[in-house]
Amino acid sequence: MKYMLTYDLMESARNTNQWLGATARAFASYPMMSMAANPAMDWLKAWGEVTERTFERMVVKPDWNLPPVTCEKGRDHMVVIETVVSRPFGDLIHFTTPGRKPSKRRVLLVAPMSGHYATLLRKTVISLLPDCDVYITDWHNARDIPVSAGKFDVEDYTLYLVDFMRELGSDLHVIAVCQPVPLTLAATAYLAEQDPNAQPRSLTLIGGPVDPEANHTEVTDFGRSVTMGQLEQTMIQRVGFNYSGVGRLVYPGLLQLASFISMNLETHATAFQNQIIKVAKDEAGDFDKHNAFYDEYLAVMDMTGEFYLSTVERVFKGREIARNAFVVDGHKVDFGKITTVAVKIVEGENDDISAPGQCLAALPLLTGLPDEKKASHLEPGAGHYGIFAGASWRNNIRPLVLNFIDVNADPEKKPANKNTAA
Repeated sequence: MKYMLTYDLMESARNTNQWLGATARAFASYPMMSMAANPAMDWLKAWGEVTERTFERMVVKPDWNLPPVTCEKGRDHMVVIETVVSRPFGDLIHFTTPGRKPSKRRVLLVAPMSGHYATLLRKTVISLLPDCDVYITDWHNARDIPVSAGKFDVEDYTLYLVDFMRELGSDLHVIAVCQPVPLTLAATAYLAEQDPNAQPRSLTLIGGPVDPEANHTEVTDFGRSVTMGQLEQTMIQRVGFNYSGVGRLVYPGLLQLASFISMNLETHATAFQNQIIKVAKDEAGDFDKHNAFYDEYLAVMDMTGEFYLSTVERVFKGREIARNAFVVDGHKVDFGKITTVAVKIVEGENDDISAPGQCLAALPLLTGLPDEKKASHLEPGAGHYGIFAGASWRNNIRPLVLNFIDVNADPEKKPANKNTAA
């Protein structure tokens, strides 16, 4: 599979499907097709419109498109995106609101590098902006990074987080979502030993695989059932000639998307069938619920091959984080060295990606952290997406996280024990 030809064939298949959709829509839109009532043309046009949009979105990075923030005296402030740190594989960006009083809550959102862009956390950002000064990690699509930029694996990812935290200073609260949870914990432990003054005030870890063996899911079962050789041969490809990263070994976003969809194939098939019906009846819109979700869900990015393989080998198979045996740049990090950073765990009861218990496994590793600085919350009935962007996040989890941030804002103040269990 490690050939540019396979990558280009996959891209050609996507491009062909997009062309078929556009052709069907254009054919059914000819004026002569309206000379007589023909429902078949309405269905063909609807199918073409949905198909074209679906395959087109797979190679488009979504815009942040953030609405204005309403602040004091009902004034609306535009959100401006500024790059604080620019690196080959990812940037640290800042959402500023000119004219607004600086917020006391400075939050770094660590976005996942698991096949989607950082814009997957768009709703999370929107919900935090009125109350926080928000920064986020904006990871780059590996297909656009020249081979000359070098490698990028889990250790490099961790060191990027270390540098971002150092840049922002200690008056910071970090929220990590899904995949980066164990590496964010490792970055904090690294700072605890190497640069204690750069540690954040608090960590909120949401639905991440600290110990994948704590509660099995389809993701962990897959990781245990295949060998690293099988993964390298079947999942890793070289970027084709159409992109700046030509020749770079990557785990293609299209393969990741296929695995995402296969986990809930019936649900996705029903959603697209219903959308075609709505389009045929002229009941759909550019910003309806279906398009708002799938425009983001279908926009995928490639990961570097070494990052994907090292994540599977070291986090899932070797359980280096769970065993407190993770090494970064030749230095073995020790989670027991974290003694001042308050840590809160958030999990969803129905999370089928990082099942309950996988993220909670972080707390026993923090042997040097007082119990009053440890907290956990299990959200009843919430799935993976809901715990950071859905109704469960907005109505229940977000207020708890903001309260946790406020309680731990003053380093001299001893926080009350906020541990909860549903």
